[in-house]
Amino acid sequence: MQYSKLTEYFEQLEQTSSRLKLIEILSELFKELDPQDVPMVAYLLQGRIAPFYEPIELGMAEKSVASAMARVYKKDRKDVLKEIDKTGDIGNAAQNLSDEAKIISTNISTKEVFERLQKIASYKGDGTVEKKTAELAELLEKMSGIEAKHLTRIPIGTTRLGIGDPTILDAFATAKLGDKSKRKLLEGAYNKVSDLGLIGEVLWSKGLEAVEKLDVTVGRPIRSQLCERIDDIAKITDKYGGSAHMQYKYDGFRAQIHKDGDNIRIFSRNLEETTDSLPDVIKGVLKQVKAKTAIFDSEALAFNPETEEFLPFQETMKRKRKYGIEEAAEKTPIKVFVFDIMYLDGKSLVDLPLLERIEIMKKAISGDEVLVAQPGEVTDKTERINELFQDALTKGLEGLIIKRPDSRYEAGARNSNWIKIKRNTQGNLSDTIDVVILGYIYGRGKRADFGAGALLVGVYDKDKDEYVTVSKLGTGLTDDEWREIHKRADKIKVDKKPARVNSLMEPSVWVKPEIVIEVLADEITKSPNHTAGKTETESGYALRFPRMVKFREADKKAEDATTVKELVEMFSQQYKKK
Repeated sequence: MQYSKLTEYFEQLEQTSSRLKLIEILSELFKELDPQDVPMVAYLLQGRIAPFYEPIELGMAEKSVASAMARVYKKDRKDVLKEIDKTGDIGNAAQNLSDEAKIISTNISTKEVFERLQKIASYKGDGTVEKKTAELAELLEKMSGIEAKHLTRIPIGTTRLGIGDPTILDAFATAKLGDKSKRKLLEGAYNKVSDLGLIGEVLWSKGLEAVEKLDVTVGRPIRSQLCERIDDIAKITDKYGGSAHMQYKYDGFRAQIHKDGDNIRIFSRNLEETTDSLPDVIKGVLKQVKAKTAIFDSEALAFNPETEEFLPFQETMKRKRKYGIEEAAEKTPIKVFVFDIMYLDGKSLVDLPLLERIEIMKKAISGDEVLVAQPGEVTDKTERINELFQDALTKGLEGLIIKRPDSRYEAGARNSNWIKIKRNTQGNLSDTIDVVILGYIYGRGKRADFGAGALLVGVYDKDKDEYVTVSKLGTGLTDDEWREIHKRADKIKVDKKPARVNSLMEPSVWVKPEIVIEVLADEITKSPNHTAGKTETESGYALRFPRMVKFREADKKAEDATTVKELVEMFSQQYKKK
C-alpha cells in the first residue's frame, strides 16, 4: 500500500469520536492490505516500528524532527518550532509548512517508509543525531502535507489516533473472521505472545488455526495474570471449595524474567523491557538459575541490606532508570520474589496446575541472594489465612495473594483464580483505585496559577475497550503535583474527545488517556453523571471524595487501570459491609 493511501485512513481515524467507527475504518484498511503489510501497519497505528516490548525507539526529540523539517521546507529551525507552538502539534505544523512549500507526494510505499524508520532507529554512536535528521528529511522531501503530518508524529510518539490493542484485535476479527465478537479467538494467542504484528501476519498468511497454536516463547513477554479483590477472608476457602494457596503480596514492581542461556531479559507488567536498569538481578539469575531456558513471574522490591527492611514503593521505582544504574544498584539493591514459573527448558508450563508449577519453580532456583522463591502455603483454614495476613502487615507488606491450587496460568486474565486482600480492605472502600486522567478543568483563584483546578478521571471498560468517567478529582495534590499534572497533561492534550472515551462531562481540556494515578476515596456511589457501568436503565458509578495517592504511570499503562468490573465488585463488597 502507498503511504499516501495509508495516511488517508489515518485522517479518518483521527477525525472520528466513535470507537465503533474506529473498528469499521480499521477493518476496511486491513482488508486492503497485502499479508506482508499487515504487521507494519499494526505497529505504525501505535506509532511504533516493532512490538511494544522490543526496546526499538527512533530516538528523535522534537528539536531533531524540527531540524529535518527546516531543511526540507527551507526555514530556520526556530521558525519551525514557533509553528509547532502555534499549532500545538508537530504534525499540523508539518502539514502547514509542507503545503506552503508546495511539496508533492512521490507515492512512496508504506514498506519503504517503515524500512527507513527502522534505519533511523538503527543509527548509534558518533554522528547519530545528524544521520537521523538527514534520513527523516529525505523522507519528508517525498511527502505531501498529510503524509508529513502523520510521519513527523511517529518519532516523538504522538500519533493522535487513539487506537488500543483490543480495537486492533476487533478490526482483525472483523476483517478476517467476519465479526468483531470473534476477537476472543485471537486474544488467547495475543496474551501469550504480546505482538499484534505477529497475530496479524499469522492470521492473514496461515489462518485462525495457526494463530491459536501460537504459544509462550522465551524473549516474548507474556501478558501478566492479574488479581481480583476480596474484602472478607472468611469467604476465601468457600470460594475455592476447600484449600487455598497463599503468598505474600509485595509492594514493588512486576518483573517477568526470561532466561535464554546467558541472555537475560526482564519485562515490566506493561511489557516494557527493564533489563538494562537491573544489572544486579541479571547477575542473580545467572548465578541462581541453572536451567538453559526459563520464564519466571516475580515482584521486585528494594530493600536496605543493613536493616533487612523493605523500602517504600517510591524507592523501588527509582531503580527503573536509564542513567546512574550501577550506582543505584549499589545504593538500593533489589530482592526479587519469584512466585510462579511459566516455562522451563523448552517447555511451556502455563497449562499445568499451580501447585505443580510451584514445585518446578522451587527446584529451578537455588539460594536466595537475589531471587527468592516463594512457594507459599496451602490451607483450608480461615484462621491460618488471617494469621498470615496479619503477619504480612507486620512485615510492612501489602497483604496476601490467594490462589486456586489447581489453576493454570491464564495470561492476561483477571479472575477469581487469583485474589488479593490488602491492608486497606478494612475501610468502607475495599481498595485504592487506579484511574486514568481524561481531561482537566481550568483552575480558579490560587489554582489558576497551576493551569488545572480539577481532573476528570475514569476507569477502563475492558469489554468495550473504552475509558469511562468515575469522578472529578480536586484534592490530595500538592501545589507541585498540580503543576506537574498540568505539565504532563499539556504534552498529550487533544482538541476533541478521544474516540475511546465515553463521557457525559466536557472538561476544559481533553487529554489522551495515558496518565495513571492511584486514588483513595471514601466510597463508591451511583451517579447519573458518570459513565462507569452506566446502562440505559442504570446510573453509572462514581467515587465520593477521591484524593490522589501517587502517580502510577511508571509501572502501569492506561489499559492496566482499574476496570469497570472491578469497580462494580468493590461497590458490591462495600454495600455488604454496610
